[in-house]
Amino acid sequence: MKSLLSIIVLGLSAPALAADVTNFELENGMDVVVIEDHRAPVVVHTVWYKVGAADEVAGKSGIAHFLEHLMFKGTDTLDAGELSATVTRNGGSDNAFTSWDYTAYYQRVAADRLPLMMEMEADRMRGLQMTEDDVATERNIVLEERNQRTDSDPSALFREQMRAAQFLNHPYGTPIIGWRHEIEQLNRDDAFAFYRQYYAPNNAILVVAGDVDPQEVKALAETHYGPIEPTVDLPERMRPTEPPQLVERRMTMIDPQVSQPYMTRSYLATERNPGDQSEAAALEVLASLLGGDGATSYLGRKLMFDDPKAIFVSAFYNGASLDIGSFGLVIAPVPGVSLEDAEIAVDDAIETFLSEGVDLEQFERLKTQLRASRIYQLDNVESLARRYGAELTIGLSIDDVQSWPDALEAVTPDDVMKAAQRVFDKSNSVTGFLLPDETSQEAGE
Repeated sequence: MKSLLSIIVLGLSAPALAADVTNFELENGMDVVVIEDHRAPVVVHTVWYKVGAADEVAGKSGIAHFLEHLMFKGTDTLDAGELSATVTRNGGSDNAFTSWDYTAYYQRVAADRLPLMMEMEADRMRGLQMTEDDVATERNIVLEERNQRTDSDPSALFREQMRAAQFLNHPYGTPIIGWRHEIEQLNRDDAFAFYRQYYAPNNAILVVAGDVDPQEVKALAETHYGPIEPTVDLPERMRPTEPPQLVERRMTMIDPQVSQPYMTRSYLATERNPGDQSEAAALEVLASLLGGDGATSYLGRKLMFDDPKAIFVSAFYNGASLDIGSFGLVIAPVPGVSLEDAEIAVDDAIETFLSEGVDLEQFERLKTQLRASRIYQLDNVESLARRYGAELTIGLSIDDVQSWPDALEAVTPDDVMKAAQRVFDKSNSVTGFLLPDETSQEAGE
């Protein structure tokens, strides 16, 4: 058997290593994807609901994430916390997570425990029970989570404000955890209304990856998920669209807790679209070229070595979304360089890149790294399950998921430059400065 390293050296693309993937649909509308990997007797069982923070009713921000917490309460047959305790007792692990576009629940266990996982997960798809005390307790936990992860972290608050400035009309500008004043008002009726509408087999994707047989998975899914009634007249995912941005937006945030000032700029950008991922692939490569490798990237060389202005630079592309994506730049200046000068240095470096074009040697090296990265991802069943689940819930097909490495491989230097010309439009951007409170620092000296 060839090792992953030997396959990379031979230059084979990631689809050449693709696991056996089977998909089918239950009569109640639930999509099922089975990814076979028989190297270890382990299975990852995941359920993905096609609903997230961007699907919430206005004024109820945080309800998707709040419900994720409440899903670990009891059902008609399970006590509160019993699902997770059962997973642990069987030597496995479980968790859940919420994004703007989906909410997912997963367990990783020995392969022979799959029937038990399906039984429990199917039970809470429609059988969730929660008391007023449950709701009050979890609401306080979510508020404390917001305290610790957002409200007490100036960088997190800064990112939150940046997104709110970037998306004036689209709900991607609302934090996944929710705005504090709206979290405080969430109640049991809100949670049940959201749950009953969206937590249904015809709004879910089951992804099972690992040491499994597709026909056995199908039989188990029909047994445990098949009898669950779908939501009748499930609404389409109709979201407000973002109006054309006509002018650059800028913001400055000052906080005494900031130890390292930095600048970030985010541009609206094309997302990965079903059937045509070429633009997204070019943006992915562009982000990697400019700042993906830090000091060895284009911006790293220009701003950390050639003319040292920064201790850190980065570029990123967020295109795995149902709606509009974003492309961003970050720079943290060396001591003595202001954020204004750091911004000028970034702009100058981008202008130079646009005029000089892609360094072909760096481009080929990056393509090899991207190819290797995608191949190594195939070596982890949990990573595979997450990749398929996350990408299918944003409207991509199995073919789109599997052809993404080919889309990256097909990107040319000319594609990268055209994507750069389109995305680097300041009238389509938000620029933010995060600064320490110099007055407070001086007062404390």
